[in-house]
Amino acid sequence: MKFQKIILALASLSLIAGLRACGGKENGEVKVNQKEDLVVFAAASMTDVLEEIKISYEKENPEINLLYNFDSSGTLKSQIIEGAECDVFISAAQKQMNELDPSNEAYKGSVSIEKDSRRDLLENKVTLVVGEGNKNKISKFEDIVSGKVKSLAIGNEDVPVGQYSLEILNNLGIYEDIKDKLSLGSNVREVTSWVDEGLVDAGIIYATDAKIFDLEVVDEADDSILDNKIIYPGGLLADSKKKDQGQKFLDFLQGEKSSEILKKFGFSPLS
Repeated sequence: MKFQKIILALASLSLIAGLRACGGKENGEVKVNQKEDLVVFAAASMTDVLEEIKISYEKENPEINLLYNFDSSGTLKSQIIEGAECDVFISAAQKQMNELDPSNEAYKGSVSIEKDSRRDLLENKVTLVVGEGNKNKISKFEDIVSGKVKSLAIGNEDVPVGQYSLEILNNLGIYEDIKDKLSLGSNVREVTSWVDEGLVDAGIIYATDAKIFDLEVVDEADDSILDNKIIYPGGLLADSKKKDQGQKFLDFLQGEKSSEILKKFGFSPLS
């Protein structure tokens, strides 16, 4: 009998602890402390860095669960316009954000970001990369037009890295000569994987993706062949019901902790 009382006492303690963990009991119903989802659409090139930032952010904000959707900025913009749930949008170029910004002449006139929420978050670089060993001895963008490069991977024209790539090739005056060498990827990660797997001789990707995949960078685009810096803007969606939480996340991205993580992955934070 004494043993049974001990068992019952332990069971009661476990039940109380369980109710406390769930937030207690109210009006006869168990009240559960649930995390609130914050949906972030972000450029594919930010996959690794944002996954690490998620750990720090959720540690400081245990009530929030960051839900990411990574893809090309053009695809993400289209999904948002088509009605996908999104609270925060981070693109890899100004173009896609412009089309959601009512204050910009490129605005498409449907879904929009919140007025005054837009900010430039970070900078990246565009590079020419080769696979292991660099067997063709490629050393600069101008080599693309030579026999050293028989196949080149770039993003398609709907993808920011593809738009930057076309800009480089056109500014060098070699696009028409090498267009038959091109393999077009749907986002920067696809282009990167083709180079990494040796499916192409070279690729044009971001410096951050080259670093993550440990690919050899043989050249980096400067302002002589690239018209503008590679800036990633972020903004809140105007119809988001979680603007305060979204604003807090954008602030965190420009804070000290996030800056250190961004640098670790090769990005240059902007404040």
